[in-house]
Amino acid sequence: MTLRVTGGGVSLTVQGDAVGESDGVLERLAADGVPAALMAGNASLWGPEATDEAAGRLGWVHAPERSRRLLPRLDELTERFAGLDHVVLAGTGGACLAAEVIARGQGADLTLLDTVDPHQVRRAARGPLDRTLLVVSGAETVETDAVRRVFERAFRDAGIDPAGRIVVVGPPGSPLDAPGHTFVAADPEVAGCFGALSAYGLVPAALCGADVRRLLDEAEALVPSLLLGYDNPGLVLGAALGTAPANGRDRLLIADDGSGPLGLDRWIEQLVAESTGKDGRGLVPVVVEGPAAPGFGATRDVRRLVLGDPADGTGLAVSGPLGALFLLWEYAAAVACRVIGVSPFDRPAISESEEALSGLLRGAEDGTPPVVIGCEPVLVDGEVEVHATGDMLEGAKDLRDVLDAFTHAVPADGYVAVMAYLDAADDTTGLRPPLARRAAHERDAQAAFGLAPRLLHSTGQVYKDGPRTGVFLQITGAVTADVDVPGRPYSLGTLQRAQAFADLRALRTRGHTVVRLHLRDRAAGLARLEAALSG
Repeated sequence: MTLRVTGGGVSLTVQGDAVGESDGVLERLAADGVPAALMAGNASLWGPEATDEAAGRLGWVHAPERSRRLLPRLDELTERFAGLDHVVLAGTGGACLAAEVIARGQGADLTLLDTVDPHQVRRAARGPLDRTLLVVSGAETVETDAVRRVFERAFRDAGIDPAGRIVVVGPPGSPLDAPGHTFVAADPEVAGCFGALSAYGLVPAALCGADVRRLLDEAEALVPSLLLGYDNPGLVLGAALGTAPANGRDRLLIADDGSGPLGLDRWIEQLVAESTGKDGRGLVPVVVEGPAAPGFGATRDVRRLVLGDPADGTGLAVSGPLGALFLLWEYAAAVACRVIGVSPFDRPAISESEEALSGLLRGAEDGTPPVVIGCEPVLVDGEVEVHATGDMLEGAKDLRDVLDAFTHAVPADGYVAVMAYLDAADDTTGLRPPLARRAAHERDAQAAFGLAPRLLHSTGQVYKDGPRTGVFLQITGAVTADVDVPGRPYSLGTLQRAQAFADLRALRTRGHTVVRLHLRDRAAGLARLEAALSG
């Protein structure tokens, strides 16, 4: 069976079991008036317990219209900062990933720092500073505070007034909305993973030269279709996603066929993970290299998604202009959460990790470095230290034995998630495919890969509080060129270590299986790990 729905430039194809599994739910959603209620910002759609929180989080449904109020301000800022063509974005979460997707799609130059890896931040802060503009987007976290302070010092050291080189996007009343800062107030009813078309995503994109008017036009063209009870691509997609877990398909495999916006797969990953993954339920998104990638076609009981043209047996295929796709996916995620029975807006595991991080850093103020249970390695293979608790690795003699034991710990039809606290420039591209082949062959499981700490603020939610079918491989690396954080009693290296340990503690507290690999030398350690995976 095949169902095709189009609207506002978007094309959605649903094939196979996904059609029958979602048919009755679609009828119920339409009969309940969900499309009109959602686009009207009805906060009761996810039940009485979620109503209060949802009431202040639904501004994104009006973003195609409301965000146009930003355009005169964006015109003024782009004119003021003309000539500053090295735009660096410091932030966390989905809106920052959206800004990166927008920039890539239009050939604009944007450097995203959703990490505190000292090597990566140091490289970005070297400039060229005479052409650098820093945008700090979102509520100020420990991470964005640290990056901002490092850049302020770099500007001063270069004889540049930081006040003329930093733009802050935040909620009204932010402490950074003060004299000396260029501040852009964001819609207070938009936050987190639903902010692609808000100031959080649009301001950095516009400042690096992207045409955000076009995005809003594309999104607005989709709005009439999202009001329909039938032939509504957002409703159909949301139903196909939301019914998957109840039918034994709690993993969403995402493959870009090369025709869509670069990076959109990672943006969808964080949106689906953060919104649906809680109360032991949700969809675990797994981004793969393409439709022919290891693990995409062989595993049963998954929901498959191709970004681009449909292929026989895919399950779901979506294409369209970027602005419309942002709104489509936000709408579909909200609908899926209603079907699954969770609130799309709370993120308890993410909040817990952030609190644990703050606790570890308070220790740093007293000169105590962040530590975690099991800090002594259970095994060392070349430049790779292996850290684990329990007896899972009993008898392991080398890294290959460790990976064998780790793979066998994956539940049948489960998944492996690699969380790499490394520099984006570290060559990690060879890790997921061989791990995926192992997982699919031995356990009929999937393998996800993500750079941290971006996953702390997104996919970490489903890893910790979603379906309990995952095992986790955390990778940390030695810091060879640390960076002090001005005005704080810790360095970026200490902060990165604390992030990893906070994440590790949160996973272990929930009883998840976690192995940490620490690379004493990053390049040599990654090479050793890749060799062990391929053996």
